[in-house]
Amino acid sequence: MSALETSRLGWYTRRISRMSPAEIVWRARDQALQAAWSGSRVSRDQVEGAASGPPGMRAFAAVLPSQVAARVPDAARKAVLAAADKLLDGQWEMLGVLRTDLVRPDWFHDPVTGRRAPADRHAFRINHRAEADTGNVKQIWELSRLQHLTLLATAWFLSHDDLYARRAAEQLQSWWRENPFLSGVHWTSGIEIGIRLISLTWIRRLLNDWPEVCDYFERNELAARQIWWHQRYLAAFTSRGSSANNHVIAEAAGQLVASCAFPWYPASSRWRQRSARLLERELIRNTFPSGIGRELASDYQCFVAELGLLAAVEAAAAGFPLSDEAWQRLCAMVDSGAALLDERLRPPRQGDGDEGRAILLDAPAENRWPSLLAVGECLFGRLVWWPTVTPDAASSIIAAMPGANRPVTGRAAERPWHFADAGLTLLRTGNDREPEIWCRCDGGPHGYLKIAAHAHADALSVEVRFGGVDILADPGTYCYHGEPRWRSYFRSTIAHNTVEVDGRNSSAEGGPFLWLRHANGNELEVQDIGDAAEWTAEHDGYTLLEPPSLHRRCVRLDRASRTIDIVDEVAGGSHEVRLAIHFGPEVQAELHGSRAMLSWPAACTPGAASLDLPEPLRWSLHRGETDPILGWYSSGLGRRTAAFTLIGCGRSAPQTPLTTRLEFLRVGEASSPPGKKSAVRLGTEAPCQ
Repeated sequence: MSALETSRLGWYTRRISRMSPAEIVWRARDQALQAAWSGSRVSRDQVEGAASGPPGMRAFAAVLPSQVAARVPDAARKAVLAAADKLLDGQWEMLGVLRTDLVRPDWFHDPVTGRRAPADRHAFRINHRAEADTGNVKQIWELSRLQHLTLLATAWFLSHDDLYARRAAEQLQSWWRENPFLSGVHWTSGIEIGIRLISLTWIRRLLNDWPEVCDYFERNELAARQIWWHQRYLAAFTSRGSSANNHVIAEAAGQLVASCAFPWYPASSRWRQRSARLLERELIRNTFPSGIGRELASDYQCFVAELGLLAAVEAAAAGFPLSDEAWQRLCAMVDSGAALLDERLRPPRQGDGDEGRAILLDAPAENRWPSLLAVGECLFGRLVWWPTVTPDAASSIIAAMPGANRPVTGRAAERPWHFADAGLTLLRTGNDREPEIWCRCDGGPHGYLKIAAHAHADALSVEVRFGGVDILADPGTYCYHGEPRWRSYFRSTIAHNTVEVDGRNSSAEGGPFLWLRHANGNELEVQDIGDAAEWTAEHDGYTLLEPPSLHRRCVRLDRASRTIDIVDEVAGGSHEVRLAIHFGPEVQAELHGSRAMLSWPAACTPGAASLDLPEPLRWSLHRGETDPILGWYSSGLGRRTAAFTLIGCGRSAPQTPLTTRLEFLRVGEASSPPGKKSAVRLGTEAPCQ
């Protein structure tokens, strides 16, 4: 047996260990069904002769009211058209890669590795996790979500320039021809199929007044078969058990949207009812009552909320609204997101993030939360403590759907800062005259379900911002597939602002999307007395060490002195410890013994700080290192940049806490490290981007 085969066998063994008996039975059923479906594959040369599933009479449901395009703000309209014009030239940035080949895209080409994924092989015989077979599958899948075509359709909707509509229609036809049922890598994942159905629905909706639209949808047998094939797949295969995270939300949302918008098939009513029940159940399971996503990954909370809202709006427009409980939970997701954002409307960088979105109706933006809040403001109404957001194309168009407005009662009268069910606490200043100090503390569970696929080993980590600038930074994600060393690093304990004990992660990694043992956080005390706010928690990730240990951390924000104290204690014997402190890419750091001087003069909110470090530890400064990997920051999937990191090494001792003090300096203040004459002065504040 080769090393690769041994590695795969080990992964499958570990993966099965995280499944319940019921899940193993369901997965065996899926394998049997896949074998039975082997004869259902339609090759490219069979497409024209394939039997048509839908009936002869077809009509698209829930078109947009007239005059909706006029409601889109002019700035959003101009941005959409500018992005669409670049698409017409073939330019599009995806996951950190600028594509210039999208005039006639190759749906199977990976621009990162240069490989081409299988196009003619049966989908169930493709291992999409193997980069040697498929290339970077995220890059390949991303294009086939067809969200660049929803942008082109939006551009036509706003301008009625037929160049946009024709390009979208041509590429739709190309995708349908190149991807017959169960042929190729685009039929290997239900989440991709669900998102693609949402895109198809909105492309059709936005092009409704284009004279040729029916030629590409209702009167197009290939289109009708593709929409049928997509829904047939989702009706047969559903993410279950340890995989029922955001994937099952996308599957259910896609099926519900398509069965409402394209009610052309004998099974449409059954698909709609089943997917609505599934979506309602899984929305509740995937989120805490507070609205925080149970995956504890901020990017995925936004993604799940977008999926749920689109499906709920579609069902309401079709006359089959979701339950009050589902709408309540969707509203809670938006409200909690509004509470988490810093003064620049940036969310926490907790857990994995892959820039996944449910739909694209605006020019692409790095941060999708302001757009989600704009949609939420139209659907639920704005609370007085919400940050101010600007209406965009998505909020203007989605809110125009029939039955979209949905008032929800029982919402928070004041901005929440402690989400006890998720173990997430925000310590922040509230003085609008000065840059905000924002500190996220993580004292909750490791992640969602037994595999916690999108969690990081970040127990008791903190994330600190000054005026929206990353100071003590969460590293981000960087990659999912193809670079296992980098994937492991960005998920590791040492890559987060917390304590590593005896060289081990606080949670045990079993694969790129698999955790075998989870660290459980426990918040011990959370209080806000006005001048100061304090959080204390511990986690059990090191209780299997010899001797067993608990990591306990207290974080205190003193608003008057603009300081944050972090006190760590490793209780239970003596262990080798490493305390990691990671800075954002705009922060410059100088280390002088047990003090570090920080400055970020070129940031949109310039500033400086001093960092007093625990003296029992030996401190070293790192940046952009690869052997071992240390000192990196990822702004998004496929992107990484060098950033400063401090590492303190030593041994823990009973009842000997390690105290770190971060003090933010005011404009004009100077602070010098011991034995060195130097002053840090703040420059003129630059406009935030």
